[in-house]
Amino acid sequence: MSIKILLKDIPDYHKIEVYRQHGGYETIKKALQKSPDEIIEEVKKSGLRGRGGACFPTGLKWSFMPKDKNIPKFLCINGDESEPGSFKDRQIFEFNPHQLIEGILISAYAIGAQTCYIYIRGEYVKWIRLMQKALDDAYEAGFVGEKMRETFDTDFYTNIYIHRGAGAYICGEESALMNSIEGKRGYPRVKPPFPAQYGLWGYPTTINNVETIANVPAIIKNGAEWFASIGEPKHPGTLLFGVSGHVNKPGVYELPTGTLLTDIIYKYAGGVPGNKKIKCVIPGGTSMPPIRGDQIEGLKMDAESLKQVGSAIGTGGIIVMDEDTDLVKVLARITKFYWHESCGQCTPCREGTGWMLKILNRILDGRGTSKDLDLLIDVANNIEGHTICALGDAAAWPVKFMIERFRDEFEARVNKSIKIDIPNKVHSMRKTVIPLNEIKINDN
Repeated sequence: MSIKILLKDIPDYHKIEVYRQHGGYETIKKALQKSPDEIIEEVKKSGLRGRGGACFPTGLKWSFMPKDKNIPKFLCINGDESEPGSFKDRQIFEFNPHQLIEGILISAYAIGAQTCYIYIRGEYVKWIRLMQKALDDAYEAGFVGEKMRETFDTDFYTNIYIHRGAGAYICGEESALMNSIEGKRGYPRVKPPFPAQYGLWGYPTTINNVETIANVPAIIKNGAEWFASIGEPKHPGTLLFGVSGHVNKPGVYELPTGTLLTDIIYKYAGGVPGNKKIKCVIPGGTSMPPIRGDQIEGLKMDAESLKQVGSAIGTGGIIVMDEDTDLVKVLARITKFYWHESCGQCTPCREGTGWMLKILNRILDGRGTSKDLDLLIDVANNIEGHTICALGDAAAWPVKFMIERFRDEFEARVNKSIKIDIPNKVHSMRKTVIPLNEIKINDN
């Protein structure tokens, strides 16, 4: 049986009384008996890496926070979850909110944050209400806020607020998220300085993903070695894999890192409808490089294994596409999303996403040429690595790698003999049959 740390098979586990019956809010008591540095060291030893896409070591990120107790510090929990193909965090909001809250309390204690924000995407109305209900219950029970001092006999306390996003994909980027909380436009900030030095309102801030923080109570309760023994050694623990697309049983599956991709698709998600062949898999949300169907045999789902095939684990959002899928349409739809969600701050992303969409639409209309495929890759290369935040890469990678890895399919959709009309006659005047110096202009 697979181990479950986050989505446990316990009825009504989202209710505070059921959570407490199973040892809930006992681990924060244990944590408060340790020093903050001991908590950070334990999380470091566990090997916990961020579940929001970057896979950065969580304990190491916490260690960047200054130790000065006389300045405000903040903890932000990123639940924006706007990546197409990702829908795992809402499972925690719905089925295990108190483990997330307890994880926030332990994390806030470790970094010395007295104020925490849970940033949830605006479209998640239902899950915002569910999370608020759980938070209200935790406050009433004295587990959050100033009552913590009495409940746990400690000097430490922290407050938690839910901040509702306004539906912008860019606010899932950590510095844009902080600007959004501050009431500003959700523009990513230039780094450095990094949030641990200059975060919310200029004070030290740590930003972690929902799934990341929800793992913390289990690590403190069972120990770093226990967590490190689960899954792949370089990327330990379980992951919430959100499986969608052409599978019989789409959903979120909690499995150890390193689980075979084919096991996730065929054993847990029920295989492909009609037993069709798999043409393409996007392993970590639409921004991650796609993988060919003939590459998935024996492929493990963890950060290091996916690097070896030129992709990344991202948010664990697995999108399966069968042999009948029109990848040109898929890529045009993905590109339209990133064009629409570009914040417009950086020229390569603002202009490049629009140009890529225009070219893809031209191919869909049957007016594309082979040169358009090279042009798409060229535009993508001019976006990648040339923007303030990672959204530029998120928009460029699907285009670049989809064409490179499925070139034959795209070549079949373009017309090699088509001639493009030049709609702007002004720019073609130098090649007209009448020389420019013979064209008379009436000054009157």
